[in-house]
Amino acid sequence: MTELLPLMSYCFVMSATPGPNNVMLATTGASFGYRGALPVILGIQAGLLAQTMLMCLGLGSVFVAYPMAQQVLRIAGALYLMFLAWKLAGASVAGTSAPKAVSFAQATLFQALNPKSWLKAITMASVFLPAQGNLLANALLVSVIGAVVGTPCNVMWALFGVSIRSVLTAPRSQRMFNVAMGGILMVLAVQFLR
Repeated sequence: MTELLPLMSYCFVMSATPGPNNVMLATTGASFGYRGALPVILGIQAGLLAQTMLMCLGLGSVFVAYPMAQQVLRIAGALYLMFLAWKLAGASVAGTSAPKAVSFAQATLFQALNPKSWLKAITMASVFLPAQGNLLANALLVSVIGAVVGTPCNVMWALFGVSIRSVLTAPRSQRMFNVAMGGILMVLAVQFLR
């Protein structure tokens, strides 16, 4: 258990701190409630689990062999986050249209363009994957620990969004919230380009 503590601590820090997934969860919780955010939580964890498994099973060696691939992915992810920030900041407020919540599949696929998710998966595979024993079993262990630690953190962000719903009843408040969330995503995107 003491050997797993650093991995669990890393997963907690990466899952609990602000990032594209958590901004999406807070926004979804605020707009659609906890039930609307549940598919997003599950989709994020499914995507991260698959991403971590792939990294642990050897996808990371592609980035070692072709460093440009990692740079291209980082830039594509940052540009996509900028696009999302622009869309979120300009999102219409309640009463002007009927937006749809992010689906399980969309949240799962979003991990492929989320630079923070890639950073987490690469670090888990390169730093925390045990060198001894069965590779598949070790990859599954690391990936499941990431999901077990990450899920409650994602739930917290969704519940944060739910808790501020009552404050966002006025269109002006909703607009300010959307602009603030878009601004946070834009800052994160710029950080990933550094």
